[in-house]
Parts: sequence; structure tokens; C-alpha cells
Amino acid sequence: MAQAGTGGRNRPLSPHLQIWRWGPAMAVSILHRVSGSGLAVVGLGLLLCWLGALAGGAETYTAFTRQAQTWWGLIILAGVSWSFFNHMASGIRHFVLDIGAGFELVANARWSLLTPLIGILLTVAFWAAMLKL
Repeated sequence: MAQAGTGGRNRPLSPHLQIWRWGPAMAVSILHRVSGSGLAVVGLGLLLCWLGALAGGAETYTAFTRQAQTWWGLIILAGVSWSFFNHMASGIRHFVLDIGAGFELVANARWSLLTPLIGILLTVAFWAAMLKL
């Protein structure tokens, strides 16, 4: 117990990350926040660059598409698409939890493990369709 500043009474400490046991739900929650932040920062920047290239004319748009087709451009595009699909799958999971379903430990753990896999599978399917594999 922690000592109170005055009076010498014992007060309980609030829970901290050191006492929580890591589990799939916690990892999915963190991935949801990371993917949302990635969409907000990188996705918005990419969208603004794309719109600027469109407004800049044919030469500017051609330069943008050339950069997007390089290895670093494809990594950025794949990362943004993974971020979108992961955030969407996790958001659907959160929606189901918000309506009161899926709180059972087994179901929650199962969907916590499946959510990132669904995001990866949707990203692979999206890129397979984009690249016509």
C-alpha cells in the first residue's frame, strides 16, 4: 500500500501496466489505436499529396504515380491499406462489444486473435485484386 501524503493513512495504488497480464484483447486495442493514428497521419498526408497532384496537372500526377510505384511508395501504400483494414476489423469488433455481445472470455480471445488476421487477409486480397494476381 502507498502512504498518503498527510495523515499517514494507507491508500491503495491504482492499477498500472505492471500488474496487468498481457492478452490478445490488449494487443488488439493497441493495434487499433496505432492503425487509427497511422491513418490519421500518413493516410491524410498521402491523400493531400494525391489531391495536390491531381490539382497540379498531368505532369505532377505522373510524378506522383511514379513515386507511388517505387518500392518505398508501395510499402507506404500497403501500410496505409493494412492500417485501414485492421482498423476497420477492430472497429467492427468494438461495435459488437458495444452492443453487449462477445464479452465471454473464449469468444473475446478468439475474436481478438482473428481481428489482426482478418486485417492482413483483407489487405492481401485487396493488393491481389489491385495487382491482378
